[in-house]
Amino acid sequence: MAEAKSFTCLLYTVENNVAHITLNRPDVFNAFNDEMSYELQDALKMATNDALVRCVVLTGSGKAFCSGQDLKAIKEVAGKRDLSESLHKRYNPIIRAMRNMPKPIIGRINGVAAGAGCSLALACDIVVAAENASFIEVFVNVGLVLDSGSSFFLPRAVGSMKAFEMSTMGSKVTAAEALQIGIANKVVALEQMDEVIKTYTNYYAQAPTKAIGMMKKMLNKSFNSNLDEMLEYEAYCQQIAGNTYDNAEGVKAFNEKRKPVFKGE
Repeated sequence: MAEAKSFTCLLYTVENNVAHITLNRPDVFNAFNDEMSYELQDALKMATNDALVRCVVLTGSGKAFCSGQDLKAIKEVAGKRDLSESLHKRYNPIIRAMRNMPKPIIGRINGVAAGAGCSLALACDIVVAAENASFIEVFVNVGLVLDSGSSFFLPRAVGSMKAFEMSTMGSKVTAAEALQIGIANKVVALEQMDEVIKTYTNYYAQAPTKAIGMMKKMLNKSFNSNLDEMLEYEAYCQQIAGNTYDNAEGVKAFNEKRKPVFKGE
């Protein structure tokens, strides 16, 4: 049975150990206003703190995933907006929450992912894109620089030269190219997305969640660590993993020649 939480700009449900977060401003291609950014922070906290949630799916309603900042909403705010303050209060907490969440986040990219929406997609752990989806770093088109983590994630995913091209030219990357350059795991027909997403959620909802959460932290840490530091961190995390219920269950199931029943503990 699904559990629902009421938001104004989001849809949030939990069913079968999977939290589904849907950006829900389809009339503006799910562009961010202040309210949606704060609601997404709250939704990510809920998914993180809910012991029943072992996997998250992030998507958009309507034809788009997320078109970035709602420029009309900025125009309607009186006075000149402090973009640095906006990032510190609105976007950066979202990206930190996504990367620090000890659970996998699957991006269901159902349409355009532009600007901060592209950053949001890059911050996911798994990306499944519809054939009609596209990824665009549009900041340069309004004389701005990358934000919301794109300057970190993009070059690590596609390499420095492709990242420079995408960033400085605002180049549109199709779903097919996204798969080729490494910013999508799978590209499927829009009508097949839910079926493909379900193969991931079925797996992660029954997987050893604590171990996967630690592996996510390890991979994050590897970007800024040398080999010796990672060897030490692996040993530290492995000691923790070795004392979990799921490790004991996995070993027992192996010896009994059966499929393990992990609890995520």
